[in-house]
Amino acid sequence: MRDWFWRVVLSLSATGLVLGTLFFAASLTPSLLPRTYLTQGMLSGIAMACGYGLGALFSALWFWLELPEPKDRLRRWIMIVAGGLSGIVVLVFLWRTAEWQNSIRTLMNLPPIETAHPFYVGLIALLVFLVVFGLGRLFAFLVRLFARTSRRAAPRRLSYVIGTALAATLFWTLADGLLLRFVLHTADSSFRHLDQVIEPDTAEPTDPMKSGSAASLVRWDELGRMGRAFVASGPSSADIAAFTGKPAMEPLRVYAGLNAAETAEARAKIALDELIRVGGFERSTLLIVMPTGTGWVDPEGIDTVEYLHHGDIASVAIQYSYLASWLSLLAEPDYGAEAARALFRAVYEHWTALPKAHRPKLYLYGLSLGALSSEQSAELFEVIGDPYQGALWAGPPFPSRIWRKMTAERNPGTPAWLPRFRDGSYVRFTSQRNALPEAGDHWGPMRIVYLQYASDPIVFYDPYSFYRQPAWMAVPRGPDVSPDFQWYPVVTFLQLTLDMAMATTTPMGLGHVYAGEHYIDPWIAVTDVTDWSAADIARLKEKFRAGR
Repeated sequence: MRDWFWRVVLSLSATGLVLGTLFFAASLTPSLLPRTYLTQGMLSGIAMACGYGLGALFSALWFWLELPEPKDRLRRWIMIVAGGLSGIVVLVFLWRTAEWQNSIRTLMNLPPIETAHPFYVGLIALLVFLVVFGLGRLFAFLVRLFARTSRRAAPRRLSYVIGTALAATLFWTLADGLLLRFVLHTADSSFRHLDQVIEPDTAEPTDPMKSGSAASLVRWDELGRMGRAFVASGPSSADIAAFTGKPAMEPLRVYAGLNAAETAEARAKIALDELIRVGGFERSTLLIVMPTGTGWVDPEGIDTVEYLHHGDIASVAIQYSYLASWLSLLAEPDYGAEAARALFRAVYEHWTALPKAHRPKLYLYGLSLGALSSEQSAELFEVIGDPYQGALWAGPPFPSRIWRKMTAERNPGTPAWLPRFRDGSYVRFTSQRNALPEAGDHWGPMRIVYLQYASDPIVFYDPYSFYRQPAWMAVPRGPDVSPDFQWYPVVTFLQLTLDMAMATTTPMGLGHVYAGEHYIDPWIAVTDVTDWSAADIARLKEKFRAGR
């Protein structure tokens, strides 16, 4: 029994054990969002497996180079010392986990936790580690198997290179070709069925000016679940007038779901025809909206601008996916951009054909993947001769090209989480606190505003955090980012990946959940609202804050 025990222990990598423990400990430190013991355990198990894998890879490289290895007696002592030190590190870091999680929860106005359930975290992490470790052992077995086969025609060390390449190819093929496709197919089927569900409290509109009505060019069942919610919700003219004490119009909302037509161009044409039918081009303000991956349009973003313009506004949107934004970005990254270009082109061509004195001001809006897609609606050179008036993009995902360029080329001394770009006449950034006036009073002919929270992992996910600290972690940090958040190679990448999957689990006004009161100042700046007093603006913010 004793010999069996030491055979098992000595088969492990001491370097992998130490590095895995350090990764496990680092994973317990805070990142952007708070974690439950379940998500913490899964993260820590994967982090430990990654650390062990890197250590084992180092040991394998040492063996491949045929460098001298310690004798069994010395290896036993190394394993004993490494195991003892690792146990101490694990206990110390598990003891501090609740404190670290509370450093985030306090900033997000969440009640503090008394315990982080270290026993459950450790147990879940161990189970996850063993599963990944087993897959690693299977990979190593395949490497040796392929290496033995190729050794008939290749030198010993080269055979291990060949075996590793073949095993990696097999694993990647199985993961990408079978597992990923199965997950995406299952998700697509689930979201597709969910999109067809008609909520019992969402009645088909009788107003002929609404999409989905009997007079509409788009049938009620063609709107999709999110489209129906978009059309059926929002403030009425009576709601707006009652709040402002001034006359108001009924806001116009036009939507074409995936079932309305096969192609993005066809859906855009239907949406344009519907927009013309209801008189959208006769309003003073026209908004081209790109929804999130599921087709959802954030009511906090649309309701606010409808109040600010006293209902004298029309909004038009088309659906391009059933999937959640992060799945849509993974599975069909071009669909959103294709739909955005189709809708913008259709609306813009009709808009530019109208007399300038008798057409609405044209703006773009998008949240999350909708912001990324809206960004790709048109290149600046395509509209420079007759530009639209501006855009508000909230929670832009990290691949957003214009956002990334402006952030990278920000003015010296401004933080990456709230940059300033040149003289602020073209693009400005803001967050929970209105930072738009700090960029100056001068606006150019086109106004672009990015609304983003420092704690939003969809915006600030950094794939290069694998080996370098993201710029937004430098001091000063955003007010909603824990001061205890430290960068660790590999581990921070894993933490941010989990944060991105949990981005919408935060309270409103934090993470990737954007609050109506934070939309108001950007909409005022972008759409040049001038008829609201400071007191009325504060009252409108309080209305949305209190309405939750």
